[in-house]
Amino acid sequence: MRKIRIGIIGVGIIGKVHLDNYAKLEGAEVVAACDLNESELKLVAEKYNIPYTYTNFREMLNRDDLDAIDVCLHNNLHAEITIEALKAGKHVYCEKPIAGSYKDGKRMADMAVECGKHLHVQLSFLYSLETKAAKLLIDEGKLGELYHARSTGYRRRGRPFVDGYGTKDFNQKKIASGGALFDMGVYRISQLLYLMNMPEVKTITGKTYQELDMDEKRRQISGFDVEELGVGFVRFEAGLTLDIIESWAIHLNEFEGSSIVGNQGGIRFPSHSNGVKVPFSYHTSVCDMDMNSTFDLGAADYRWHQLGENADAFDSSQHHWIAALQGRVELLPTAEIALQTILISEGIYLSDRLGREVTADEVVSMSETHAINV
Repeated sequence: MRKIRIGIIGVGIIGKVHLDNYAKLEGAEVVAACDLNESELKLVAEKYNIPYTYTNFREMLNRDDLDAIDVCLHNNLHAEITIEALKAGKHVYCEKPIAGSYKDGKRMADMAVECGKHLHVQLSFLYSLETKAAKLLIDEGKLGELYHARSTGYRRRGRPFVDGYGTKDFNQKKIASGGALFDMGVYRISQLLYLMNMPEVKTITGKTYQELDMDEKRRQISGFDVEELGVGFVRFEAGLTLDIIESWAIHLNEFEGSSIVGNQGGIRFPSHSNGVKVPFSYHTSVCDMDMNSTFDLGAADYRWHQLGENADAFDSSQHHWIAALQGRVELLPTAEIALQTILISEGIYLSDRLGREVTADEVVSMSETHAINV
């Protein structure tokens, strides 16, 4: 299969992760890179053998030999750059979340349709062995009729920058729009929406918190004004429900893993308890006896790759992106999943601000652009 020629915008922490992944893919060739930090850009280009570098992304978009652009920037920079790249005739792979607001994400998704180009959002949990196993169990009817899911994400003290890692930009609404929900909640919420077959959101209620002490010097430097903990409850038109708790920092030990249940069975996703990994599990009743079971997912994955067609196209978000651009598989609707995920997260923020439950229509109508002009 032909190699997909890529230009990457942003060579910071996330950009380097993407470059490491592309280096493992025979079907990908990173031709150009862009960043405002010229010295770092030079070092990265040398390390990854990227022949062309730019400090102006528009100059890079003018190249007619690029198939796709990879946007590895902070949340509120996603929309404008993605839209310009789509207008320039490029497919776009964007880091999560899709944007800093539902309104901006919708503009991106609509522009992709208008331009006839693919928009793919990095939702890495969709490609885990556990998600693949859960999808098979659900599709085979092993859970029966789905009715509830729980999204749980845990860090004890893992706030970017103020707890010792990452950059301060994660902590500012003007750049990131949100905290724990936008940074980590997106993974688990999108995973469950995918497994629930994207039910239409009806109402959302929620609350966000920033309560724990932090280093005051780093608080001042970072301008920390996002949530460290977000909780929410979602009702869907189809009658399903979803509850959410996502923590960057909380005075508790580990949460149990996310879960999804139906009237014939339930699934719990991996978690940690006292430092020990609790595996993916399936729960049902057999002959009026309650059964809790685990699987050999490693052996299953081996068979899927040996016997299945294009199984490698679902090994990771970037494997999938390249395979879809090569025409080997149909691209999963990650932009639509990411858009519904941000609708829920923004709904939690709006519910907190108004002090009541909100409808999906209210979130859509009240969503404002957070995009930074570039």
